[in-house]
Amino acid sequence: MKNPIQALNKIFDSRIRLGVMSVLIVNDSVSFNDLKQLLELTDGNLASHLNTLEQAEYIKMHKAFVGRKTNTTYTITELGKQAFKGHLDALEKMIKGI
Repeated sequence: MKNPIQALNKIFDSRIRLGVMSVLIVNDSVSFNDLKQLLELTDGNLASHLNTLEQAEYIKMHKAFVGRKTNTTYTITELGKQAFKGHLDALEKMIKGI
């Protein structure tokens, strides 16, 4: 019997990172504050998970100024799209195989 979880991407084990990627894969870009509100997270918790995704090069951060305030937005990278779709495919195969 083949290991059903072998093809899953460990980075997406976290429901928060799974949520972030789910939001980013269907949007061109999303602001930090919108992600925080949508996923109901604290600044620190969200920042920690975004950092993990950035380190893996699955997302990219963009900083800009709106008036005098900084506006931080995030986009998914091509590598991130491929990794996330691969993870979803592995989940689907696992579910269908059980």
